[in-house]
Amino acid sequence: MPQLDTSTWFTMIFSMLLTLFILFQLKISKHLYPENPTTKTTKIISQHTPWENKWTKIYSLLSLPPQ
Repeated sequence: MPQLDTSTWFTMIFSMLLTLFILFQLKISKHLYPENPTTKTTKIISQHTPWENKWTKIYSLLSLPPQ
């Protein structure tokens, strides 16, 4: 039974990783990033909701007395 020749594995794996690295670098270098991102000014809009002024309680089904 012949043995598996692994002498070229290092060369193949190294060349594959190098190629992937170069391809990703080229892909990232072509990406356009915004140069100076600016923050948007947002106005705070206060909306009156009926539940803001009164206290409400939410009952859990497990905390209710058994019926």
